[in-house]
Amino acid sequence: VCPCPARGLGEDHPCIRWTGGGCRRIPIFVFHADAILTNDSYLRLIGEHYHLSYKIVRTDSRLVRSILTAHGFHEVHPSSSDYNLMWTGSHLKPYLLRSLTDIQKVNHFPKSYELTRKDRLYKNVSRMQLAHGFKAFHILPQTFILPAEYQDFCSKTGAQWIVKPVASSRGRGVYLINNPNQIVLEDNILVSRYISNPLLIDDFKFDVRLYVLVTSYDPLVIYLYEEGLARFATVRYDQASKNIKNQFMHLTNYSVNKKSGDYVSCDDPEVEDYGNKWSMSAMLRYLKQEGRDTAALMANVEDLIIKTVVSAELAIATACKTFLSHRGSCFELYGFDVLIDDTLKPWLLEVNLSPSLACDAPLDLKIKASMLSDMFTLVGFVCQDPGQRSGRAINHSSESGRRNLYQKLQVSIFILLWATSFQKSRAL
Repeated sequence: VCPCPARGLGEDHPCIRWTGGGCRRIPIFVFHADAILTNDSYLRLIGEHYHLSYKIVRTDSRLVRSILTAHGFHEVHPSSSDYNLMWTGSHLKPYLLRSLTDIQKVNHFPKSYELTRKDRLYKNVSRMQLAHGFKAFHILPQTFILPAEYQDFCSKTGAQWIVKPVASSRGRGVYLINNPNQIVLEDNILVSRYISNPLLIDDFKFDVRLYVLVTSYDPLVIYLYEEGLARFATVRYDQASKNIKNQFMHLTNYSVNKKSGDYVSCDDPEVEDYGNKWSMSAMLRYLKQEGRDTAALMANVEDLIIKTVVSAELAIATACKTFLSHRGSCFELYGFDVLIDDTLKPWLLEVNLSPSLACDAPLDLKIKASMLSDMFTLVGFVCQDPGQRSGRAINHSSESGRRNLYQKLQVSIFILLWATSFQKSRAL
């Protein structure tokens, strides 16, 4: 008997696609961003038929919950072992990673902190600079980890520096200095040369949040979402040292600037170039109109992303081999924060674990709902009831098969940046 239970459910249903051939065909779930707006029961049919389920652990994401529910997934208790997706705010313990079945997925790789902790990121990039040349991996501003490198740092004078805790986010604990004596010495702080020539739009400093999806570290497969967010400071930029303590001028974090009385929000999702948060594409259109080479800029941004992930590839891939029973169990969405200077050189500020999916403005919902729906499609959930322990193993060498499927369907608006099995020469 052919083990394809959904054949009678309608092969043309928009939420299902088939990969493989003959009786080995595997149904893969396809997500649609408009599902959360239409509340269409037809789009819930496949998820409900297979009793697809998810659990959310140690985090809260209304948007993730809304997208999954709109596609017929039901939420189970955090202690349940019957789920297709575990969405968690922190890394899993090794025994939980080993217990994942071939159809279960979790949204973090083991040892992802090799990218998302600022001190580990710096050390990994530094190692690549030694191995491949400083210029090839000159993607971070000059950086010191204190207190270990305090004496080396003190020998550098005549510049502004930005001080950050190694494991914080949302601008917490960040401040600027122009003298080593201004540092409050604590364990594990990172000091980076302040980029004093940022590219400005209407005299305001900004950075860009990019969404990067890794579906595999062995082979390494990286996707960049085509849209992002440009986040603006709320006070016009002035390099004078008297302004060194003005966070609303120097920091671009939304969580910082939303507290400013000068913060401007936009209530129209179709207007992407107004207020203190623009879409990345609106920012690129503006720069192109100003005569800037945006194609070269984005090529350099893609190069920066690839090199950043490659710097931690070995450590994370080794952890995957150690702790995972199935190659396809993990995926990860990273939030890359990039600053562009006035020469159009992109600089990596940090890589965020669990980037914010809050939707405080209509533009957030427009971008993030589409991004998450596309991400879940790329991840490739097998349509199978997690409560039924099938003896039929899913062939996870079909990773490339699923990738080819999405390229043929052209449903993906993530851009495939890097797949070691396809284009290894792009690494350096």
